Amino acid sequence: MTGPKTNERPGVRAQHRHARMSATKARVVLDLIRGKSVAEARTILQFSERGAADVIIKVLDSAVANAANNNDIPPEELFVATAYADEGPTLKRWRPRARGRATRIRKRTCHITIIVGRYSVEEFDRIRARQAESGRATPDAASARARRVAGSKRRSGAAAEEAPAEDSTAEDSTVEDAPIDEAATDEATAEQAGDEAATDEVVSDAEAEAADDAAGADADADAADDSDGETEKKDED
Repeated sequence: MTGPKTNERPGVRAQHRHARMSATKARVVLDLIRGKSVAEARTILQFSERGAADVIIKVLDSAVANAANNNDIPPEELFVATAYADEGPTLKRWRPRARGRATRIRKRTCHITIIVGRYSVEEFDRIRARQAESGRATPDAASARARRVAGSKRRSGAAAEEAPAEDSTAEDSTVEDAPIDEAATDEATAEQAGDEAATDEVVSDAEAEAADDAAGADADADAADDSDGETEKKDED
């Protein structure tokens, strides 16, 4: 007759018997989720790199389903009360070796048991308050996603309201024109007219000088021709 098990806890259980792995490998993963909430335990198992996590997460889902269907307990109020693995029967196989010998292959099995319990009212309220302070109202992934979507919609709506206000401010600043200074405009026009008159005078002076230079050049050419004619007459005489 076996004595009472010291690792038993009140709650809803699920068991996977004759799992094809050693109890030592299963216990390494079970130690990670013992005492955690169901949502946190699932997250740990999903990101675990050990092969035993794939089997243990199925046992955890079965225990949560038993609590929800048989006892009407919401998954948010459940936690892993205890989780343990007992050794099962060992399958003995033989491998041939040299010189007619054979070595034994021991294929271990184990029985995985997970018991989920329900938080007390005080403890559950304390957990909800702590999650609300940290920004997570519930550990449910769907609820967290809904909160993120609602927050993004609020931010996009606020940005859309700020954009028309900035556009209207830019249009108002464009419509407003600076006052025109008529006196400054008249002075600029008078200065431009004075500059044009000075330019015309300079052009006329340059044309007169060019005409005088041309007349002087013609007179010099005529004088040179006359001197050449006189020289030729003297030579003939």
